[in-house]
Amino acid sequence: MVLLAALIPILMLAAVLALGRYEEVMLPEPEGDRLEPAALPTAASPAPAGTPAPSP
Repeated sequence: MVLLAALIPILMLAAVLALGRYEEVMLPEPEGDRLEPAALPTAASPAPAGTPAPSP
């Protein structure tokens, strides 16, 4: 029984990983749906305004 209790989670994890690989192979991501890389900022971002006011 202890062996069965130890093997079931391992086998279930293996099944989930195998199904994930199967999905990647059978349903590849279309080229048009990929996200474009983020644009680089053109100007330097402003610095913080300074230290905040102390709380009352």
